[in-house]
Amino acid sequence: MKILASGLKFPEGPVVMADGSVVVTEIRAGRLSRVAPDGSCSVVAETGGGPNGAALGPDGLLYVCNNGGLRFLERDGIVRPIGAAKDYDGGRIERVDPATGKVERLYERCGEHKLAGPNDIVLDGAGGFWFTDSGKHHHRHVQHGGIYWAKLDGSEIREVIYPLPSPNGIGLSPDGKTLYVSDTASARLYAWDITGSGTIAKKAYPAPIGGTFIGGMLGPARFDSLAVSASGKICVAAIVNGGIAEFWPDGSVVRHHPLPDLHVTNLAFGGADMRKAYVTFSQAGQLVEVDWHEPGLKLFDGRDG
Repeated sequence: MKILASGLKFPEGPVVMADGSVVVTEIRAGRLSRVAPDGSCSVVAETGGGPNGAALGPDGLLYVCNNGGLRFLERDGIVRPIGAAKDYDGGRIERVDPATGKVERLYERCGEHKLAGPNDIVLDGAGGFWFTDSGKHHHRHVQHGGIYWAKLDGSEIREVIYPLPSPNGIGLSPDGKTLYVSDTASARLYAWDITGSGTIAKKAYPAPIGGTFIGGMLGPARFDSLAVSASGKICVAAIVNGGIAEFWPDGSVVRHHPLPDLHVTNLAFGGADMRKAYVTFSQAGQLVEVDWHEPGLKLFDGRDG
């Protein structure tokens, strides 16, 4: 493991860029930052709120899930999010130009309902993207979460599954026909068959939340975001029981790869052979590079045609 950058403010959403740099979101600072191969850091854009998951579009722009801002509690040397920020006014999907830092709000609501806390995102390779909304915890009530699909050009957004307790990570199988979503509170991983642009097949009760249960973790564990390997294994960042949980897509095997941070929140694959995992340690405020045992999946971002 190699530490690439430190001093980040609750980093998430790593995106590996063509020049070898990695853009991360800093939820606590309300900004996107770029970590260069030499370890130097620079600010890409000031979004405000709580930029969370991010993805690179075929147009070279970054598509960002902004959860609207979180309130953090620091106690006994541990920093953790505990709910909506005091100035929270809803979540949104933003489009960011990494060359200029320009921030554009793409979606703030789905129909008559405001987005609560967009969290993670994956492009579908056909002009659209899937994203999770984790909902929002307030002092006296909780807003539900859900799964959404939208077009990159800002022309359409759909509510696909609602409500859900705490959906977080989201990803696609190598053939693009299966949608994976991790749930934070239950530390479980689910899958749905994709039937078209923004549509999935929902199974009847008693199938959990209309999907297929892939697996989970016992004990004090919570799940965050995820990435998929080229072989189709689903790699989920684990918080509390810090590390990466690697699931076989049929649920037959799960391996836990421990890492030295309480809040391992996200990972992205990169490098010349896609065998580097760029992992965010949100508790330590670090971006680290880990040698992975197999190649990661190349994302549907247009860089490979």
